[in-house]
Amino acid sequence: MKRNLDGRRWAAMLAGAGALLAGSALAGSATAQDYPWKPDHPVTIIVPWAAGGSTDQMARIVAAELEGALKQKFVVVNQPGASGSIGTKNAMDAAKDGYTWAAGAAVDVGTYQVLGLLDTGLKDWNMYFAVANVNAIAVNPSSPYKDFPSLLSALEKDGDNVAVATAGLSSAGHNFMESIRAVAPIKYKHVTYNGGAPAVTATVAGETPVVAQLLVEMSEHIKAKRLIPLAVQADKPVTLEGYGEIPAVTKWLAKIPAPLNYFGIWVHKDAPPAVVQTMDAVWKNMIAKDEALKKYADSRAAIFSPLYGAAAQGEAMKMVRYTAWLYADGGKAKVSPDTLGIQRLQ
Repeated sequence: MKRNLDGRRWAAMLAGAGALLAGSALAGSATAQDYPWKPDHPVTIIVPWAAGGSTDQMARIVAAELEGALKQKFVVVNQPGASGSIGTKNAMDAAKDGYTWAAGAAVDVGTYQVLGLLDTGLKDWNMYFAVANVNAIAVNPSSPYKDFPSLLSALEKDGDNVAVATAGLSSAGHNFMESIRAVAPIKYKHVTYNGGAPAVTATVAGETPVVAQLLVEMSEHIKAKRLIPLAVQADKPVTLEGYGEIPAVTKWLAKIPAPLNYFGIWVHKDAPPAVVQTMDAVWKNMIAKDEALKKYADSRAAIFSPLYGAAAQGEAMKMVRYTAWLYADGGKAKVSPDTLGIQRLQ
């Protein structure tokens, strides 16, 4: 699949992935019996968003692959609410034995403190990424907006009456709309749902004319012509397999940054070392070359990104830095990012 994303960001991501693959070659092949952690009962992965959304899609593929590697059930449980903070808190409060994980976008975990939703940050978790996703804006075919300039004009002239569906505060769609608001004199009527899938479905059904969420959550509806994509938050156009090219928002708003939005699963930093060592090895030996995740990414214009450890923390922090200050500058922050050691993304 053709991926028209910024070369520098691609180079950084591929460098991290290359380091993982190099580590894989040194580690050699491993079976479930070789790993230091052998789970003896099912492992729970909490998805803090509704079923069917981007996190749910990714987590269920990862869970199936982990079951094959560790010969134990990985059960995905949806616990939506409060912009993902409820399910994430439940994972935080669970026993630190490695049997309860959370899933989602790393930027959410990195900005919960800024929004006053949850006292946690990236440093509290061992993170394992599967894909990076691209934000998009799409409309119902019956809406009056046939391209991004017509929507932008409406948001500038009468934005309070333009309903935009998102998965709520801190969601990908909300972040995209706030990114636009940071560089253009717009307003919008924010209509929130308990996840990306319900937000997208609402726009398909005509409850709202516009949806801003992740492209992976819209891709099948776009291919079926139930949604019309207007723009993606990227530096260059993105090609969706089975549809074609979707223009980058920077065609009209050149100053919008587009750091990669990493999705994966994570376990608390206080989990037993054997759990972390095992998952590191699984990511090296299996996830780094996983065909199911590659196929998923290719079919939905996502980026296969099997990062973990220091590489995952470093790459995720770029989006956290951008988003945290987006909230602060937009008056949405409850806690100033600088008090949390979050510097502006230059």
